[in-house]
Amino acid sequence: MKSSIFTAPISRLKEFNNLFIELTEKNCNQRCKHCYINFPLSKKVKDFIPIDIIKKALNDTMQENLQCIYLTGAEPMTHPDFNSILRLCLKRCNVCICTNGSFINEKKARFLKRVEDESNFEIIFKLSIDHYNEIKNDDIRGRGTYRQVLNAVKSLVKYNFNPILCITNYYKEDKNILLAEFKKICDKIGFETMPHNFAINECYEKTKQIEINSDKWESLDCEYGRILTTKGIYTCPFLSNDHRGRCGSDFTDFSDKTLLETSLCANCIKNKNLMFGINFTSFNC
Repeated sequence: MKSSIFTAPISRLKEFNNLFIELTEKNCNQRCKHCYINFPLSKKVKDFIPIDIIKKALNDTMQENLQCIYLTGAEPMTHPDFNSILRLCLKRCNVCICTNGSFINEKKARFLKRVEDESNFEIIFKLSIDHYNEIKNDDIRGRGTYRQVLNAVKSLVKYNFNPILCITNYYKEDKNILLAEFKKICDKIGFETMPHNFAINECYEKTKQIEINSDKWESLDCEYGRILTTKGIYTCPFLSNDHRGRCGSDFTDFSDKTLLETSLCANCIKNKNLMFGINFTSFNC
């Protein structure tokens, strides 16, 4: 007799290349329709990670082959010590800022370039924008967000940054069309793009349960990284602060395996490419 008990597939950490740091769990100035974070009704959330926890994590991972540190969360640039944390992380390796771009203008871009020049490493930006049409984008992310992020792109490009546009395919459109239309927008604002400047991800639907029907996948974030939060170490940004993704209290002793048992995991498998990390092999360096 065959057992009817479902056994979730297991993902193992192949190499610890990506360290995600959740600077804040709930603090964000936008309320996007597809966001997987359950925000409280009050906007006055002060859950910023202490810088001492970050210092300890960087020290505990000295033996790991980190390629990039990702400053993430709800909106990482709301952290009051953001600039100090950025400088601290740049002493270790490249840093990617995952942001909605609302805090980036020409003055901020000029300052960030100066910070990068102080380091031997690079600052990378992943900017969230979900549609090439202003009305459709603002319907998802909020009024004015389209122009806000394009202004951030122009400011960053002026100071020789090479941002990545992180696109959630909310309307489930053809990816080739999305790429072509976004490229037209970038050309108009003077941003010369390559394929690696765009990352299109599957939209996670909170109300829809997705089953994992395969134990095969191409690449998952939990195979190459872990995320540091105020509550401990978790397997990926999707499962940060979710008990199903907890793998340790700190980086001195944490699990190298992830049980792929959630709809979030199914969404990552369906996405095929890394949802949060950067595939640096796609860059023509």
